[in-house]
Amino acid sequence: QVALLDIDICGPSIPKMMGLEGEQVHQSGSGWSPVYVEENLGVMSVGFLLSSPDDAVIWRGPKKNGLIKQFLRDVDWGEIDYLIVDTPPGTSDEHLSIVQYLSAAHIDGAVIITTPQEVSLQDVRKEINFCHKVKLPIIGVVENMSGFICPKCKNESQIFPPTTGGAEKMCQNLNVSLLGKVPLDPQIGRSCDKGQSFLSEAPESPATSSYRNIIQRIQEYCDQHHFQEEKII
Repeated sequence: QVALLDIDICGPSIPKMMGLEGEQVHQSGSGWSPVYVEENLGVMSVGFLLSSPDDAVIWRGPKKNGLIKQFLRDVDWGEIDYLIVDTPPGTSDEHLSIVQYLSAAHIDGAVIITTPQEVSLQDVRKEINFCHKVKLPIIGVVENMSGFICPKCKNESQIFPPTTGGAEKMCQNLNVSLLGKVPLDPQIGRSCDKGQSFLSEAPESPATSSYRNIIQRIQEYCDQHHFQEEKII
C-alpha cells in the first residue's frame, strides 16, 4: 500500500503524471480521502483543490506550511507501507516543514534527483548539505537524463555531458550512494503527459530496467532501516 503526497505547492505536477487531472478530493468523517490511481496507490496534491490546472498558487510560507500539515494530519491514508513525498527543487519552506512534521515518524530518508551537468550538481550538493544539517538520512542519488540510447542503433550519446564527472563522481566525493542512472527516453515524457505508467508502456526500455533496479535498492534500504530500528527497540 503506497501513498504519494505532492507538496510541490506552487507546481503540482503529480495529478497530470498520474492521469488524475480533474479529480476532486472528497471529505468524509475520517478526513480527506486520497484520490486512487490503483487500489494500492493513493495520491494527494494541492492540484486537486484548484478549479483549473492553470491556476497559480501565490502563497507565502505560513500558508504552504499549513496545507502540508493538513495533508499529513487530515488525509485518511489508511494502513500504508510507504509514504512517498514529492518535493519541489531546492531547500525551502516545504522541505523544512516536511522534515519537522515527520521527525517523530523516523523518516527512512531522501532520494535526491540530479542530471549529469555541473549546473544541476551545484544545487544537489546544497540539498545533500541540507539533509546533513537537518539530520535527514540520504537513501541515495539518482542521475536522471543520463545519456540517450538510440532505439535503432543502441549507441549512447551524452545529451547533458558530465563535465565534472556527473553524479557518480559527486557521490564518491560526498560519500553518498548512487542508486542508479536513468537514460533519456522520449516515451517517459509522453507517458507523463498522458498520465500513463511508463513501466507498462515501455517494458523493454533500458530506462525501465534502470527504474526497477533503483526501486529495488530503495526497498532494500528501507527494509534494512526498519530492521535496525526494531533491533534498537
